[in-house]
Amino acid sequence: MKVRLLFVDDGEYHHETVEIPAGSIDAHQRLIDCLREDDAVQKKIFVDVDRLVAAQLDD
Repeated sequence: MKVRLLFVDDGEYHHETVEIPAGSIDAHQRLIDCLREDDAVQKKIFVDVDRLVAAQLDD
């Protein structure tokens, strides 16, 4: 599934769209928990949660 991430870096915002396994999302109540804790997601992408402002599913 595609997830749109919004980051802030030195007061400037930018977004990225990443793909993560759908099963990973189903295994967690919140999307942020999936990004931070799921092994399958962490193997595919690195998410700097200190700079992460928002995350949402991208249809």
